[in-house]
Amino acid sequence: MTNKVDILAIGVHPDDIELGCAGTILKHIDLGFTVGALDLTQGELGTRGSAALRLAEAETSAKLMGLKFRDNLGFEDGFVTADNKQYQMEIVKQIRKHQPDIVLCNAIDDRHPDHSRASELVSTACFLSGLIKIETALEGSSQTAWRPKQVLHYIQWKPVDPDFVIDISGHMDKKLQAVMAYSSQFFDPNSKEAETPISSKQFIDSVTYRAQDLGRLIGVTHAEGFTSDKLIGLDRLDHLL
Repeated sequence: MTNKVDILAIGVHPDDIELGCAGTILKHIDLGFTVGALDLTQGELGTRGSAALRLAEAETSAKLMGLKFRDNLGFEDGFVTADNKQYQMEIVKQIRKHQPDIVLCNAIDDRHPDHSRASELVSTACFLSGLIKIETALEGSSQTAWRPKQVLHYIQWKPVDPDFVIDISGHMDKKLQAVMAYSSQFFDPNSKEAETPISSKQFIDSVTYRAQDLGRLIGVTHAEGFTSDKLIGLDRLDHLL
């Protein structure tokens, strides 16, 4: 059984995808691409909110962005590791089910240790998914090997130098709406919950500042940056901004 998408966005916590690559997702959906999403955990160790609330917020954001689907794999928050065979195989099944050409996933280096570990976990699973001698089945049906053409990592807390950036001009307002769908996590002057590194107004402002700065570097209003697991090739020079 397959449910193919052009792009599969993966985040270890609900809201990772929105912060890292919602603008790119929104742009490509507008261009006619199909996009699905996987959250690896429910973010149950987060200081604010709850797992149930974050699942509801993720669904709200998914509808706002126009995702084809959004699923949660229920891995253990805080304990995601790159060498966990069970986790690798669960992601392999999802890659083979959705057969994405492009996978977007967590940052290669970041403040939260789950982010970089999930980054490596997804990269490894994307490679393993292409090995025909690894047999998997989902809902009683054998799966066919599939390897995405590109595995790209968005940028999160740390200012990682991108390998390339995507112009998201015209999509920034809706990106921020998708981020703020997680009302339990981000700035709310009326909230009585404990403050965290991402609950300040400064943090939510920094999402815009980063997009503006990356946009400035390529001469557009807003942009998002990515690193790549392999060398990026262009089919023609005039596709460069």
